Amino acid sequence: MNDARGAAVGELLELLTIEELDTDLYRGAPVAEGPSRVFGGQVVAQALAAAARSIATNQQAHSLHAYFLRAGDTTRPIIYRVLRDFDGGSFANRRVVAMQGGKPILNLAASFHRPEQGFAHTAAMPDLPPPEACFDLASASAGSGPSVPRAILDRLVAFDLRAGPPSPLGTAGSGMPSQFLWFRLAKPLDLDLTMQRVVLAYASDFALVTTAVLPHPYDFFSPQLQVASLDHAVWFHATPSVDDWLLYVMESPWSGHARGFSRGAIFDRSGTLVASVAQEGLCRIRDI
Repeated sequence: MNDARGAAVGELLELLTIEELDTDLYRGAPVAEGPSRVFGGQVVAQALAAAARSIATNQQAHSLHAYFLRAGDTTRPIIYRVLRDFDGGSFANRRVVAMQGGKPILNLAASFHRPEQGFAHTAAMPDLPPPEACFDLASASAGSGPSVPRAILDRLVAFDLRAGPPSPLGTAGSGMPSQFLWFRLAKPLDLDLTMQRVVLAYASDFALVTTAVLPHPYDFFSPQLQVASLDHAVWFHATPSVDDWLLYVMESPWSGHARGFSRGAIFDRSGTLVASVAQEGLCRIRDI
């Protein structure tokens, strides 16, 4: 790992470590990548970090549901206001409004749960090539020209990412487009349970909406296509170790009406399902 990637991990953690302004009021710093639209995973992760600030240490987020309302500006800080909706013996709920310029850009609700034992079952990790057999996303992007915007490449520097070949027409005749990637932080860190979930929330927005575009004759970054996340949900099933490889399996069962729906499953290297994700995005064809 080079020094630039190690520095990028530090910058990512600084970005996700929000500043307390007052009781239940926080500020997320602007991004150094320059003027552009704020990455949706950043706002979701910072909002989750804000929600967790008032939660008892024995409770961890088990789910979040977010709606993207307006595009954020990377050159301006984001203000997060937390509403303490419920504190019970087992569960706690928080609502968070992310704002810029006095207007909401995201609404998020998160639920937290104390550890409990109960019956359990889980889906098996699909049989896919390991990260060592997949291509390095940063190297592949560097060799394929400028089709991926520089701002997106910059935010990926903090992660090792290995992608497998996408399946635009699905596998085994399913007709459901799918893709997968392996990811981990580029530099191992000793993160607490809350920050592990915050980092996973950030990464859960990687590539998910692109899955809905795979079977259609448009490049995701084409100017003919207007794409944006509309909502995002994450269910945390276990504490992820973002220092080690995580497998993100994505599929899109539906698109229509200028929207595309995708869902994902995130497994750790041992095959444990650590999180489930769902997202709907705008996928609009533009006349240019």
